[in-house]
Amino acid sequence: MPRFRLTLEYHGGGFVGWQRQGKGRSVQQAVEEAIQAITGAAVETIVAGRTDAGVHARGQVVHFDLARDFRADRLRDGMNFHLREEKVSVLEATVVPEEFNARLSAKSRSYLYRILNRRPPPALEAGFVWHVPVPLDAEAMHAAAQVLVGHHDFNSFRSSECQAKLSERTLDHLAVSRAGDEIHITARARSFLHNQVRIMTGTLKFVGEGRWSAADVKAALEAKDRRAAGPTAPADGLTLMKVEY
Repeated sequence: MPRFRLTLEYHGGGFVGWQRQGKGRSVQQAVEEAIQAITGAAVETIVAGRTDAGVHARGQVVHFDLARDFRADRLRDGMNFHLREEKVSVLEATVVPEEFNARLSAKSRSYLYRILNRRPPPALEAGFVWHVPVPLDAEAMHAAAQVLVGHHDFNSFRSSECQAKLSERTLDHLAVSRAGDEIHITARARSFLHNQVRIMTGTLKFVGEGRWSAADVKAALEAKDRRAAGPTAPADGLTLMKVEY
């Protein structure tokens, strides 16, 4: 029984997120329907990271098993044919060893959050950025972000709906930089809590506006209380960039 690995990119707008839900179309549903259309088999995909409604992906990874051999390039092209009406694309399909697991084998996940920091609203980038019209200090945001790097209890930086039993995580990288009118926040860890990147982004925006200092971010972290941190940034600006194995 061959195991297949898919690398996907998708536009999160219009989907209820990766995971199948009671109502609304999910990315998982679109992908699994395309697999069945080309192979004739109903499968369940295992994903590297469940993205929320509106969150995009450029390097999402999933795996699934088939009961028979199938050419990987034919699978990729056939799925893309059936996904042509969806904002989902299969970038790569490969056969992998049966011990490979898209979720459990992952060593790190990397995200990019984009803030459009200018007075005029976006036209071409609408749906891919958070528009913040007031000036933000990217250097101050970066300095404050370093408070969050390392192993911490991130209970202040997770959704109240987060189902993880433990809120401790190791954040390997968190950086803020300016690229013209945009501010880019990059984050990398083996795993993240629900809404963690978006809450960290909303908190760092307070710093960029001059409303908070790095000490305030540290105090929010140490409070271990969601009410102590900043708001949850919109889903639009967040993209899962890469999963490393």
